[in-house]
Amino acid sequence: MMTPPDRFLRLGDVLDRTGLSRATLYRKIQSGTFPRQVRLAERCCGWRESAVTEWMRNPIFYSVEDFPPKA
Repeated sequence: MMTPPDRFLRLGDVLDRTGLSRATLYRKIQSGTFPRQVRLAERCCGWRESAVTEWMRNPIFYSVEDFPPKA
């Protein structure tokens, strides 16, 4: 069975889903406790939906080191 392709979420969608403020989101990225964004174009980035979902399963103990980025 094929898995559906991973979608990219923009900043507003990530903030809505997580309930985090923009400042808190970027602070968590810096500390390695939230998935890093992926550059989609020169002035556009997004987050993999699967990475955000994984963070939401256990946000307190999430670490980027536990979930290396997919190629």
